[in-house]
Amino acid sequence: MRVFAVFLLFVLHAGAATDNIPLPERTRGYLIDLIKIDTTNPPGHETKVAEYLKQVADAYGIPSELVGADPKRLNFVARLKGAGKSRPLLLMAHSDVVPAEKSQWTANPFSGEIRNGFIYGRGAVDDKSLLAAELAVMVEIKRRNIQLNRDIILLSEADEEAGSTGIEWLIREAWHKIDAEFALNEGGVAIETKDGPRIFQVQTSEKIPTRILLIAHGTAGHGSLPRADNPVLRLARALVRLSDADQPVRLNATTRRYFRELAKTEDNTWLQPLLPKLEMPATAAVAADQIRTRAPELEAMLRTTVSPTMLRAGVKVNVIPNTAEAQLDVRRLPNETREELLTRFRQIVNDSSVEINSALGQQLPATEPSPMTSALYRAIQSAIQRAHAEDLVIPYMSRGATDGAFLRARGMAVYGAPVFLREGPDSLAHGNDERISIRNLEDGAELLWQIVMEIAGVA
Repeated sequence: MRVFAVFLLFVLHAGAATDNIPLPERTRGYLIDLIKIDTTNPPGHETKVAEYLKQVADAYGIPSELVGADPKRLNFVARLKGAGKSRPLLLMAHSDVVPAEKSQWTANPFSGEIRNGFIYGRGAVDDKSLLAAELAVMVEIKRRNIQLNRDIILLSEADEEAGSTGIEWLIREAWHKIDAEFALNEGGVAIETKDGPRIFQVQTSEKIPTRILLIAHGTAGHGSLPRADNPVLRLARALVRLSDADQPVRLNATTRRYFRELAKTEDNTWLQPLLPKLEMPATAAVAADQIRTRAPELEAMLRTTVSPTMLRAGVKVNVIPNTAEAQLDVRRLPNETREELLTRFRQIVNDSSVEINSALGQQLPATEPSPMTSALYRAIQSAIQRAHAEDLVIPYMSRGATDGAFLRARGMAVYGAPVFLREGPDSLAHGNDERISIRNLEDGAELLWQIVMEIAGVA
């Protein structure tokens, strides 16, 4: 077992039991170490992160283990025992990252370089920043010998970015190791408004990635003679019809509350007259269209979205092929089934020569939103409002997907913790020069500490 990490080496040399490293500095050190461990998925090799986490846990006497089916892609599970007055709290974050095209970065994606107050690296936002903060919180609890009213479990799962094999294996083979009353996960975010309060968005629901395959059939022939049954043309028409069609508007408990609370803020009062219209079938589509003209990201929370992303056709430029294929990245609303979606898409395309079916790949379950009345949701509200009295805490449905969906399907309430601020108009996750400011990271770790103490600390 090799130690790649500079910060961990420093801790081991200084003596873990007696170090006085503050929580923010500890989090910063852990994140830089984690970024330096390349867990690009594929192939993942998340065991390298799991081994690092175990070395930290061992240094502080935190019981932990590496579990999983693939020796190269193990999950990490640690537990701090509490008084057992309540069921456990699960802190979770995945250890894999998406690929980085190094030629498009101004820093080495796996260097953890600090520049102009930012830490650069793949995973700086998604999701090693949260993993670093959760690890730092666990160590701080153990180091200070804080009494807990419930167990706290730390889970770092493998393969979140591609197949979710890590969380599915844990649920199937080791559920007792992660079984908890509720979980804190990625998916939440804090955003700044122009003139109003910060909005802390607690993820309680998420859209469901649904991969759709279109196969258009036709008759092969010479490219010099255009044909009406050219499958490339049929496929193109089908894609345009699906992309141009307005999908039905559907609210759920999370989005209904989200829009109601968002409309109270100064920047979003324009939403107020549209809210009653969203509730009425006769006016919902028109209201959603009006929202799209001003805020497309908000309209995407009201409807299933369709994005063609991959095409395949032909073997030679002068040959009309027999078939043409396209894959769609569809993000469907959680209160809509895959069967409903396929039926509607076939009606929209209205072409019997175009097959429309589910594509192979990761399939996440559709679930009901996590409750907004649970002890953990209230603890998140309390901790944030104690630190940021003028700011707003609201439930949120994310357009992206997380492994939390599998836990919700198993009956666990999962909340995306909005401990980090979105820096810039868009998230830097998965992008070139992915980075997080040191201040944002450290403030987020402090806020996570307050949330954990609120729900698991002994008053």
